[in-house]
Amino acid sequence: MRLRADHVRVRVPATSANLGPGFDALGLALGLHDDLEVRALGTMGVRVEVTGEGAGQVPDDEQHLVVRALRTALDHVGAPQAGLHLICHNRIPHGRGLGSSAAAVVAGLVAARALVSEPGALDDDVVLQLATAMEGHPDNAAPALLGGATLAWTQESAGGSAPTAQVRAAALTVHPDIVPIAVVPSVHLSTRTARGVLPASVPHVDAAFQAARSALLVEALGRRPDLLLPATQDRLHQEYRRAVMPDSLALVDTLRRHEVAAVVSGAGPTVLVLARRTGTAPDGTPLTDADSALSEAFGGVMAGWQILPLPVDQTGAQAHVVG
Repeated sequence: MRLRADHVRVRVPATSANLGPGFDALGLALGLHDDLEVRALGTMGVRVEVTGEGAGQVPDDEQHLVVRALRTALDHVGAPQAGLHLICHNRIPHGRGLGSSAAAVVAGLVAARALVSEPGALDDDVVLQLATAMEGHPDNAAPALLGGATLAWTQESAGGSAPTAQVRAAALTVHPDIVPIAVVPSVHLSTRTARGVLPASVPHVDAAFQAARSALLVEALGRRPDLLLPATQDRLHQEYRRAVMPDSLALVDTLRRHEVAAVVSGAGPTVLVLARRTGTAPDGTPLTDADSALSEAFGGVMAGWQILPLPVDQTGAQAHVVG
């Protein structure tokens, strides 16, 4: 397969995974984006320029995650490798549980799709499979790719000499009255650290509780936002992570006492609020049932936290050829 283009632009959204009980399965794309440009060069080598989040911290060579993902996709379809000039304008916070690594992986994969002569060879199913192989789980990759809310799972196929696992994802409806709010602290936390405190097994009663709440969350997201508070209860991961993100869990506790649906976003430490719209301010911003609770929780002193009302991104990763 050959390359059909040498210059593409990509936009990819932030994501929030789990949404409380949907551990490693549910995710939501948010209206906060990284924008990238990729140029294929006639000579080998890599040049990476980064502004915004991660500038001066992420690799500027072949180890950059976008570059690695792009090369993985080209190898997968048998397209030639090339020298690359990558320009990243990053807005998604790193190490905060908003899917920055999944965004980078998906961006590299869809950039490759736009570059090659047969983009159908890198359709959404293939991209999701490749992204999951790089990420380890599909909960962020699925909404980053497809937009909106998604439910991802692994489906075994008995074809061939040995069973194979195929990653699948389905779109979920999000009620228009739901207003996601990311409450982002200044501190970072690696996914490895957040996962390292999870136990190898949980009590059966907690697993049963979690299954019921995950099912309820699908209904609450799509048709019954009044059920979001019970639907976002979790017994599988958040409490185990309290030791490595005490301030985040304290905020979750405070907001939930005010009957606001608050959860840890992905591996944290960002807190995601699934607020309900109660009106519209004169400037057009939504008024929600979380506004007074957030104001009371911080008392006007943010101490490094940011409150970011973010619309649901309905389109997911977008790539187009330049010129």
